[in-house]
Amino acid sequence: MLKHKLILVFCTMVSSIQAQESPFFNPGGAFLSFGAQENRTASIAAGDVDGDGDIDVVSAEGRHWPAPNFVFYNVGNGVFRTSRIIDEEWSSCYAAELGDLDGDGDLDIVTGNDRHPNNWYRNNGKGIFSRVGAVGGDATPTRNVNLSDIDGDGDLDVLFTNRGSANEIAINDGKGDFTQIILFGSDDDSTIDIAVADMNKDGAMDLVLANRDEQQNFVYLQTDALVFEEKIPFGTGNDETRSVAVADFNNDGFMDIAVGNLIGANYIYLGNGKDFKKSILYEPDDFATASVKVADLNNDGLIDILNANGDDVNYAFINYGKNSFEKIPLNEDHKMDTYDIHLSDLNNDGYIDILEANSGDLNLYYLNRYGRMKKDN
Repeated sequence: MLKHKLILVFCTMVSSIQAQESPFFNPGGAFLSFGAQENRTASIAAGDVDGDGDIDVVSAEGRHWPAPNFVFYNVGNGVFRTSRIIDEEWSSCYAAELGDLDGDGDLDIVTGNDRHPNNWYRNNGKGIFSRVGAVGGDATPTRNVNLSDIDGDGDLDVLFTNRGSANEIAINDGKGDFTQIILFGSDDDSTIDIAVADMNKDGAMDLVLANRDEQQNFVYLQTDALVFEEKIPFGTGNDETRSVAVADFNNDGFMDIAVGNLIGANYIYLGNGKDFKKSILYEPDDFATASVKVADLNNDGLIDILNANGDDVNYAFINYGKNSFEKIPLNEDHKMDTYDIHLSDLNNDGYIDILEANSGDLNLYYLNRYGRMKKDN
C-alpha cells in the first residue's frame, strides 16, 4: 500500500499513514497522456478553446530548440483524441497561456519564446488559432507568461518574465493591441516566474517574482497606476527559485507565497500586508522543484499545493490546517523531468485534476478521485 507522509510544520515529528489507494489516477503511469510524443515540453495550459464545455489543453514545446506547439481537444470526460499544431512556424517556446485577449468571448493563446518574438494567436471560436503578431520586446529570453488585468480596466494584460533581461508588461487596449510596454526589474534579473495578486489589500494588483541565480525574490507593490517602485523581499536572499504561487494558506485575509526552489527546501512565506518574514517549511527535501501550483484539491475549503520536480517524483501536499500537510506522490514509479504542473477539471466532476509538462517524456495527467473516495466511504 502507498505510504503518505504527514508533515507537521514547525515540528520535527513525521508520521506515516496508510491509504487504500491514491486519490490521483493514471493507470500504469502512461495511459492518460496528451499524445504519444516525448517532447521537450516546458509548460502546459488548459481551457475550453472550442466552446463545447470541456477543458482542452495547450502545450509549449522546445525551450531552447524550435518545435511545434500543440492544442489537444477534449472529446468528453477527460479523453483527448485529436490535436493540432498551433503554428506552422516553429519557435523555441517556454510558455503558453490561455485568455480572452480581444474580448470576443473565446480563449486566445500567448506564447513566451526564448530569443524569438513572443506571439499571440486569435481563436476563431472553434479552437483553431491564427497568429496575430508579436507582443512585447523583440527576441527577449522569455521564461514565463502571465495573463492578468494589471491595470484594472477589465481586460487581460500580458506579463513576460525574462531571464537576463528586464521583465515586461504589455498593456491591452481591450481589443488585443499591446502598444504600451512597461519594463520592471533590470537586465541583470533572472526572473523565471511571476504571480499577480493584491498582496497588501490596497485594491491594486502587485507582482510576486521568482528569481534564479541566487538572486533575491521580491514582491513589487503597485503604489500608483502601473508604478512598481516599492518592493518587499522574501526568501533567504540567495535562493534558486523557479516558481511561485499565491494563496491565503492560514486564512488570515492576507495572501501568502508558496515557492518552488531548484536547490533546497520549499517554503510558504506568510504575508501580513507589510512583510513576509514568517515562513512554513512544507517540503524539507531537495527535489529540484520547477513548478508550484495551488488549489483546493479535495474540496475541504483549504488550499493545497502541487510540486513539479526535476527527475524525481511529483508530490501533492494536502492542507489539513494548523500548518500540517499530507504529502502524497502522484506516482512513485515515475521520476520525470517535469517543467510545469497545471490544475484543471478535465472530466467535469467538480474536482481539480493534475496535468504534467514533461521534458523528454510523455505529458501525463491524473484524474482526481477524491469525490469517488468520499462516496465509497
